[in-house]
Amino acid sequence: MSLMGNGKQQSIAYLVLLFRYRLYEEDPQDRIQKRVKMHYEKQHTLQTVDFVEGMHKKWLGFTHANMTIMECLELLSGFLDESDPDVDEPNLLHAYQTAERLRVAFPSKPWMHLAGLVHDLGKVLSMWGEEQFAVTGDTYAVGCAPSDTIVYGLKSFELCSDQKDDRYNTKYGIYTANCGLEKLMMTWGHDEYMYRVLVNHGSTLPEEALYAIRFHSFYPYHSHEAYRHLSSEKDDEMMGAIKMLNQCDLYSKSDGQLNIDELKSYYQSLIDEYCPGKIAW
Repeated sequence: MSLMGNGKQQSIAYLVLLFRYRLYEEDPQDRIQKRVKMHYEKQHTLQTVDFVEGMHKKWLGFTHANMTIMECLELLSGFLDESDPDVDEPNLLHAYQTAERLRVAFPSKPWMHLAGLVHDLGKVLSMWGEEQFAVTGDTYAVGCAPSDTIVYGLKSFELCSDQKDDRYNTKYGIYTANCGLEKLMMTWGHDEYMYRVLVNHGSTLPEEALYAIRFHSFYPYHSHEAYRHLSSEKDDEMMGAIKMLNQCDLYSKSDGQLNIDELKSYYQSLIDEYCPGKIAW
């Protein structure tokens, strides 16, 4: 793993985490829960302001691949999300399940159908070697004190160097009151990356769709009312777009198998309209 920023402090913290999670014989369900907990403790320990800034430099040059949306979907056909305790299906199927649920629930919003199809495509970062604590899972803002609504709570941040830095460990940190979510530096992961990829490509998806993709994993905010001291009136207006996507994302795993080949022509028509051609990743 390549650690950004204060490498010595972060390396020590990482070694402490490895010691906590020594491998031994255990029940498979316990192993899944341990995997998820370690994922989030690594995220909460290592995702500092310096780390996120390093990820921006590493990934936002968009020099890692040139491929279409459909090609990226196929690349993720075997990807499994380690942050999800219920994961039992590849990301490709989940993408179509989410899109189809949106298509049924909101038939007059084809742009949201496409948002559902592509919302997790930023997980392609894992296919290029990025560790999943910097790709998957719930997100939150760095540069200020974490909310106690974040999964696994404040104790999981005890090894994070930013929480010992007076610039970053207060309620507002580096931000100002009601500055808006777009001004926040979010933990690095698939949400922010996919949003940036689409904007860089010049996608014509409506702002609501782009906003929902960018913040769909920001559960402390849209599910627990946290970080409202940093949100703006625009964020209030956009909340509906996030909830639209999320109500069809979380529970799509129960939808069973889909005939993806039969669905491709519809979604290709949306891709051709809103984000055609090869995309720089």
